[in-house]
Amino acid sequence: MSMPSFNWIGKDKVENHDNELPFRVLKPNKSLSVGTDQNLLIEGDNLEALKALMPFYYNKIKCIYIDPPYNTGNEKWVYNDKVNSPQIKAWLNKVVGAEGEDLCRHDKWLCMMYPRLKLLRELLNDDGIIFISINDNEVTNLRNICDEIFGISNFVAQITWKNKYGPGAMTKGFGNINEFILCYSKTPLKSIEAPLSDEEIKKYKNKDEKFHIRGGFITQPLATLSKDDRPNLTYTIYHNGEAIMPNKQWIWEKNRMETAIRNNEVIFRKSDDGKWSVRFKQYLKDENGKIRMAKPLSILLGPYNQDGTNEIRNIFGNVAFNNPKPSQLIKYLFSMKINGTDSFEGIFLDSFAGSGTTGQAVMELNKEDGGNRKYILVELEREIAKDITTKRLKKVIEGYDGAKFPDGTGQGFQYLDLNGELFDSNGFINKSATYEDMGSYIYFTETHNYLDLQSISNPFIGSFGSNNYFLLFDNKGKNVLDEKTVGSMLKLDGTKVIYADKCLLDEEFCQKNNIIFKQIPYEMKQF
Repeated sequence: MSMPSFNWIGKDKVENHDNELPFRVLKPNKSLSVGTDQNLLIEGDNLEALKALMPFYYNKIKCIYIDPPYNTGNEKWVYNDKVNSPQIKAWLNKVVGAEGEDLCRHDKWLCMMYPRLKLLRELLNDDGIIFISINDNEVTNLRNICDEIFGISNFVAQITWKNKYGPGAMTKGFGNINEFILCYSKTPLKSIEAPLSDEEIKKYKNKDEKFHIRGGFITQPLATLSKDDRPNLTYTIYHNGEAIMPNKQWIWEKNRMETAIRNNEVIFRKSDDGKWSVRFKQYLKDENGKIRMAKPLSILLGPYNQDGTNEIRNIFGNVAFNNPKPSQLIKYLFSMKINGTDSFEGIFLDSFAGSGTTGQAVMELNKEDGGNRKYILVELEREIAKDITTKRLKKVIEGYDGAKFPDGTGQGFQYLDLNGELFDSNGFINKSATYEDMGSYIYFTETHNYLDLQSISNPFIGSFGSNNYFLLFDNKGKNVLDEKTVGSMLKLDGTKVIYADKCLLDEEFCQKNNIIFKQIPYEMKQF
């Protein structure tokens, strides 16, 4: 059965806008970077940045968190997408106003979000999930377009997040103390688990002989009335010679039940009326001492916006950014186990980076559990990217008073600018593409590291490990690798990976001199 379509002004003009965008080059800004870590902070329009990431990160992002404009009418965000439509061009570079003064406000927001969500979905890996913060203004519209882009079957949850301690003193009606976090998966979700809260951990205070390694336990009922009828869950167990049957059925099949009874992990209690209560010990830790996880709940009681503001104040000494999300919220979301896979590694993306809360959350998680997560942040406004996001990340790396890790996390990041258009929207190389543009693209595809353009010395691009990379890139079709052009390349030790249009060197010569010839990628693979 087909679902009713969701429409708005301009939808037909933006449905394929992500495909119309050219592929741009990401250029390192060494002066704003810290170290050579694969964490990335990209300054520029997030739609163009997401398209620039596609050749390298298509289907590779583990988890996405975004905090887009809530479209309250007070944010003064600007519609900047250059869509080829007279109707939408009239919106270009104009501030999106409040409800009464801007009758197309919701249409503009939907036109802005739609192509970005399409690209975000493409970047997610098959087990990936996305979390989107939003409030009442656009939550219904957001669900509609997410249902369309991700698929209704991939809707995971609409989390209600209590984001304030209480309503303000001037509140006249209901005290609005919540926002929402929408969660969708790339493919239908099989399982999801989340860390226990501190309050939940405190409940595991019962002790037995396994307490020293299992951290205490709580008890849970073994009989259930809620599951669908399953004959293999209806059987008799025995305790002290008495036969015990569930009212309907057990939650475990018979072999698992018998093993738990033998291991003294089942508690039997008989009430005065002769009825048996059969419960199992749910331990805090597994046999390896690892704290268990649980099903996440659709209601989160904190952390609060005030916590995010205090983090900013601790870093900058004042409130340098309005309404930052608390890093503890992002850490909780990023700690979830998806389809049985832990979150200790992978790439985490935030394309509405703001003050950089997501970067802080990833670095602190790595510091806490020894993980190897990487982050990619995108921030549109240069002043925010340079003066707030960058400075916050540096403070987290180096440490500051009031930080969870006062000595810092020690993890770096690369600051990237959006450079010229290397490939057009059809995936063919632009005539205006420079040697540095193509060299940077080749270097990243080979090494997954961004190139310091100052190291380029035509035809040498750069080195990585024992490999040296070269590019012959002058007139298309005339870049020939032969004994003359190979010249000085032979002086370097290690493997020589050489990009050209064609190779006239014989196989024996290439093997003797550790030469690998590769074709210049004039055309990009489409996704």
